Amino acid sequence: MAMLGKRRPPRPASGHSGLARTPSGKAPQPSDAVKSDASAPLVIERLAHDGRGVAHNAAGKTVFVSQALPGEQVVVGVHVTRKRFDEAHIKTQLTTSAQRVVPPCPHFGQCGGCDLQHLDINAQRAHKREVVTELMARQGITLESIAAINGSHESYRRRARLGVKVDGSGSVLLGFRAPHSHRLVDIQQCHVLVPQLQALIGPLRQLLATLEAPRQVGHIELVATEDTTLLLVRQLKEHAQDNARWQRFADQQQVSLGAWLGREGPSLHWYGAAPQLIDTLTPTASESDLGNAQAKSALNLQFAPGDFLQVNAEVNQKMVAQVAEWLSPVQGQRVADLFAGIGNFSLPLAAAGAKVHAVEGNPAMVERIAANARLNQLAVTVQQADLSDVKTVHALLSEQSIEALVLDPPRSGAEAICQALGRYKVPKVAYVSCDPATLARDAAHLVHAGYRVKQVAVADMFLHTAHMETLMLFEYGG
Repeated sequence: MAMLGKRRPPRPASGHSGLARTPSGKAPQPSDAVKSDASAPLVIERLAHDGRGVAHNAAGKTVFVSQALPGEQVVVGVHVTRKRFDEAHIKTQLTTSAQRVVPPCPHFGQCGGCDLQHLDINAQRAHKREVVTELMARQGITLESIAAINGSHESYRRRARLGVKVDGSGSVLLGFRAPHSHRLVDIQQCHVLVPQLQALIGPLRQLLATLEAPRQVGHIELVATEDTTLLLVRQLKEHAQDNARWQRFADQQQVSLGAWLGREGPSLHWYGAAPQLIDTLTPTASESDLGNAQAKSALNLQFAPGDFLQVNAEVNQKMVAQVAEWLSPVQGQRVADLFAGIGNFSLPLAAAGAKVHAVEGNPAMVERIAANARLNQLAVTVQQADLSDVKTVHALLSEQSIEALVLDPPRSGAEAICQALGRYKVPKVAYVSCDPATLARDAAHLVHAGYRVKQVAVADMFLHTAHMETLMLFEYGG
């Protein structure tokens, strides 16, 4: 009651604008108080799962330090304090790790996309394997070895979404979001985009500067396949003169152009003929050796704007080959592919001779798999089902005599399925995960139900980031 009748001191404005930023452009969350800089040097002990350095201050409190590497001694500035830990940035670097490298991208530290460019690539990949090992150990699962699936190019990303914003001075910004912020970082280049997408950034910036209504542009999606470069513009409202400018741009750059129009439930409009978007999977030697002549032919998977497509074509190809090698289906073997997408695993396994039943929750994807099976002249049965529903999962597993199973779920994982699998004793389960934490949880369900971990591989799908794809092969009994 001491403040009753008195004017309260002013509070900081909501949002990030009223809070101090780090040199990298990172901002604390609005609910957190900004604290003064720490003065005593800290020694970085290890990397957290998200790639930040982990240290402890004199009081024993955990401190997460952005862009710090193990073994380095640093003086930090604390920009967020919480009850159990602080978040900090480097003010002064007293020692430097041998694993530190010069980031290849000039936007590193401002752009929130590639947060590990300061770490040697081999060290990045070792860190990802360590994350998987640690998360599995927490579930009581010991991994004897982890194979690596790596790409050969740093410019790997064939999909990207670029934000567009007009700032207070009227300048048009094109780029990606800053770390943990809605602030748009204006970029001149992107080191990880495939060359045909990198080449569009400069011309796009020039085009946006000429538009009469740039505020009607929300974002721009870029997609590259072997045969097509696709540009999709999110427009809140059409503008006739700007539409003509976009059309000229598409003609000059030889790209396919579409626009999502409208604020609510936007519709897709094509400038010219709608392109045929195809992802091509070329069989590797291991796939061709599976004994089916059809497996030696390239597979064409059609997709549409909005469909899920792995960003790294080379690594995806290698993951598909790894799963095919692990399962080694014989002619007529019954394989179920759950969370099948556009048929990324279903079609190669069917081409290798398996009798594949593909299941997806999205009705549009169910149609896409069926169409892709027809396109490649493969006999794949398709089903739409909610794979998070326990009753649906049990019905699916009991009705299908499954000899091998592929799981490629979203980040939330496949818990309902893994909890049920102990009852049905499927001989082989290949699990492909984009979140090692939910994978560890689901792996524990399988191990407790009698499955054994036979193979593990970490795929560096997202170079220069802390994200990864993890593949695990489980076999029942034995």
